[in-house]
This record gives sequence, structure tokens and C-alpha cells, in this order.
Amino acid sequence: MKTASMWFCLIVISLLSLFPFYIMIVMGTHYSEDLFKGIPILPGNYLGENLKTVLQADFLKVYGNSLIVSVASVLLATLTSTLIGYAVAKFEFRGRKLLQTFVIITMMVPTQVGLIGYIIEMRHLGVGNTLWPVILVWAAFPFGAFFMIQFMRDSIPTDLLECARIDGCSEPGILLRIVLPIMKPGLATLATLVFLWSWNNYLLPLVTINKSEWYTLPIFISNLGIVHRTDYAARMTALTMTTIPVLILFILGSKTFMKGLTAGAVKG
Repeated sequence: MKTASMWFCLIVISLLSLFPFYIMIVMGTHYSEDLFKGIPILPGNYLGENLKTVLQADFLKVYGNSLIVSVASVLLATLTSTLIGYAVAKFEFRGRKLLQTFVIITMMVPTQVGLIGYIIEMRHLGVGNTLWPVILVWAAFPFGAFFMIQFMRDSIPTDLLECARIDGCSEPGILLRIVLPIMKPGLATLATLVFLWSWNNYLLPLVTINKSEWYTLPIFISNLGIVHRTDYAARMTALTMTTIPVLILFILGSKTFMKGLTAGAVKG
């Protein structure tokens, strides 16, 4: 009886969680003005026209821009965060605690505070109004560095690294052959989070990109169909197509993602 009640609650919560996604998909199959008559429950027959509106607006190029930004952001953020985490967690050097404190303090600073300075810096580097400002911001990712510091402290025994040094393994060899294989759950978790945040990032592309050829998906969708009228149904269709890679990524990596989030939560 207790198990049945638990399953009933889980099913109800799951249905409530999935209902907004279902409504988003259904709204993408209706004519835009019909959406104001009430929330549609059943699919309409306007999906083809909405798809045509989306694809005619250079959707595939924008989709490619978002993929480039997200993949490059994942590579950059995981690389810098792993190196910072390994250095702070497993090496003794002057200023180590100061560096860790600096990482924690930068996590508390709102992103909007440094936005103007960052835009000016990118323009001075000659990469303003391109995809580079949206990518390079992940080179300094305080949460990623903090996450990797904690993960390495909890998951990698220092004695194991000392044994590898005694056996003659070089420092790059220790990182590549011992540390990174153990860090797979943490790397997968960080990569998933960075991909999601980069894929859905709206503010930074909004203030750094003015040319439509460099638009990412959030900016593209917010501007879709506003020349002659606001086409909300086409936006819902584009949102549905935008959600697909995120769902695939989460489904494929959900076990590793949860393992990485809970790693170090319980110590024996």
C-alpha cells in the first residue's frame, strides 16, 4: 500500500512537471491568434505553417551558432575548471587559500556587475559583436572551479597520487591517466550544466551581439515574427525544436549527472 501510494505520487508529480512541455508543443501546432482564445489541450493543424515560418527565418544557421557556442563553452569551462581544481585541491603552494577564497568571492558577485567592463574588454580585443564574447566568458567560471575543487578533494586520494610519483609517473601523466578517469562523473556533471546554461543564455548574447548572423537561439526566438506581427505559435514551435538537444543530453547523461551531483555527499 505504501509503495502504491509512492508510485501514485511520483506519477502525479511527473505529469504536473511534463504538462508545461506538452502545452508548449501543442501551442506550436495552432495559429498564433487562436492562442488568445484559451490554452489549447489538443494539437491543431497549423504545425506545417509554423515550421515554415521558423525555417524561413534562418533557423538552422542560428541553431548552428548555439551549438558552436555551447560545445566551445563546455570545452573551455571544463578545461580551466579542472586545472584550477586540481591545483588548489592537490598541491601546496603560496597563495592557495587566497586563490580558493577568491574563487568563492567571485561566485557571490552578480554577473551584471562586470557586464559593461567585459563588453569594453571584448571590443578592445577586436572580437566584439561576434560569438567570441559569449564563449570566452566561460574561461573564468567560478562555480566550475569551486565544484572541481570540492570534487577532487572528496574523490581523489592524495596517497594514490604520491604512489604514482614514487613509481616515476610524470605530473601530466598523473593528470591524464589517474585524475581524469576518476573525475568522469564530475566532468560529465559540469559539462551538462555548462551546456544547459550556455544553451539558454539570454542576457550576454542580448548585450554583445547586434548582427542577426551571430544570433543564438534565445535571441532569435525573442525576435521571431515581430516584423509584421508577433507570431507566438511560431515561437512555441522554435522553442520545442530548441528543447530537443537539451532533453537528449539529459536523458543520455542523467545517471552520470546524478552520480556527479551526489559524489562526496556521504563520506564513509
